[in-house]
Amino acid sequence: MADTRTVGVLGTGIMGAAMARNLARAGHTVRAWNRTRAKAEPLAADGIHLAGTPADAVRDADVVLTMLHDGPAALDTMRQAAPGLRPGAAWMQSTTAGLDALPDLAGFAAAHALDFFDAPVLGTREPAEAGRLVVIAAGPVPARDTVAPVFDAVAARTVWTGEDGAAGSATRLKLVTNSWVLAANNATGEVLALAAALGVDPRDFLGLVADGPLDMGYLRTKAALVLEDRLTPASFTAATAAKDADLVLRAADRHGIRLDVAAAGAARLRRAIAQGHGEEDMAAAYFASFDTPPEG
Repeated sequence: MADTRTVGVLGTGIMGAAMARNLARAGHTVRAWNRTRAKAEPLAADGIHLAGTPADAVRDADVVLTMLHDGPAALDTMRQAAPGLRPGAAWMQSTTAGLDALPDLAGFAAAHALDFFDAPVLGTREPAEAGRLVVIAAGPVPARDTVAPVFDAVAARTVWTGEDGAAGSATRLKLVTNSWVLAANNATGEVLALAAALGVDPRDFLGLVADGPLDMGYLRTKAALVLEDRLTPASFTAATAAKDADLVLRAADRHGIRLDVAAAGAARLRRAIAQGHGEEDMAAAYFASFDTPPEG
């Protein structure tokens, strides 16, 4: 098989649109579908064919890429796509779907003779646009040559976790990673809120920890979004982060452990969403510390 593929992309939000563009730039034939067509229309300028239905998007595709809101949305969309699926196609399931949704997704793949790749990605808007995501993947070795050029077009590297996508090893690693990302995001918001309440210039805090073991790039990235009022356009929305936080908590509950910090972080995100910050960057969890919006 040549190094280019025909790829059906289902879901062109922040991540899916960027991935579709990078696939087209790499020379792949890309057909894209989005539930709200207007959000997908800018992709036409990149040579991407806009499909009217999920079935049209995946017709004759070598690889199907799903990047939707959650597991139920991915399954529903694939059911709509079923008439166009080619037996033997590879399914790159990159929606952060969680463990509960995985059996139904893998079962659908088996029922339609698809090579199933559990393939969530690590990264937000900027690395997605730059083709610098990390693909966390589990899937059958014989079909990896089919998906490798697709992974290479959207990611800086691929981390393989297993040969059976249905076993969920990639999703499990993504959930563990997300628990850390969410904790760091919420801790950044809290430290900035405390600084504001105590009259401490947050730049003094950032200067104090600079280049030491307490410093981290993610702290500075998220702090800058708050301090410079750059929460839109979002790199990763608070609403999607809250969904991911719930997936982490459900996985923990399923395995009989308590994640107190994760639970508190999820509550912070929900408060920020209730205050109207759902479509802003997840750093907007900062506002959950205040009953009324802070000045300045």
